[in-house]
Amino acid sequence: MIALLLALGSSLAYGCADFLGGLGARKAHVLRTVTIAAPASLTVELLLWPFLGASFAPATLAWGAASGVASAAAFALLYRTLAIGPMNVLSPVTALISAMLPVAVGLTQGERLGPAGLIGLPLALAAVVLVSAGHGSGSIRPSRTALLLAFGAGVAIALQLIFLHQAPADSGVGPLIIGRAVSSAITLAAALLMYRRLGSEKPAYAMSAAAGVLDSVANLLFVLAARSGDLAVVAVITALYPAGTVLLARSVLAERIHRGQLIGLSTAAAAVSLLALT
Repeated sequence: MIALLLALGSSLAYGCADFLGGLGARKAHVLRTVTIAAPASLTVELLLWPFLGASFAPATLAWGAASGVASAAAFALLYRTLAIGPMNVLSPVTALISAMLPVAVGLTQGERLGPAGLIGLPLALAAVVLVSAGHGSGSIRPSRTALLLAFGAGVAIALQLIFLHQAPADSGVGPLIIGRAVSSAITLAAALLMYRRLGSEKPAYAMSAAAGVLDSVANLLFVLAARSGDLAVVAVITALYPAGTVLLARSVLAERIHRGQLIGLSTAAAAVSLLALT
């Protein structure tokens, strides 16, 4: 139950971070937003170091760095995917892949689910697709390139979570610090290389920093959840992060929640209840 609650908290934090990051990216180039969010994220993890401890053993360094590379790749692929569109098709593809791969890894590593879990897990995967899908786009179909990018983004997100889970259980926030440092370095390097193409708009500093802080909180809660529960369950609950984004968009921007998303939210609630019994 503790792992489930931590995973729900991680999902909510990811959803809020995406919402704020998306709003920030409307005001300036997304790389300008990330150059504010990344240092804010790293600062939070460094502040947590004295309280939660951190080990920097070779395994921690390796898995942390791998998660940082995957995080940077996920960022680039995801935003490129959504830029091509249509979002209502590509977003569910990305979310589903990011949920399925950690589930597969967890099951192959010997995790076992009870009867309730065997029903709740497929329901949660279905909820991921329904919640992340937007309003239908009629006859618009994604190109092969867009589908490949969406698949790649899902794989990169999944790998980030898997690599964080593989880090030693006694490493504290070590893998988070290493991963954030690596992803920040890659992102900042990309921003410097593309500086002339970033435009002159100033980023939304407070909003971007808040997105970075929430992303760090989400990563921390995921790591704690994965260390105290099954990766298969934790990963699929975490992948419900679009629900938080959808609910915030409804509350703050008065965006309409479509029928499929309402069904997805209800399905998610049922799935979480079943997984809690596992």
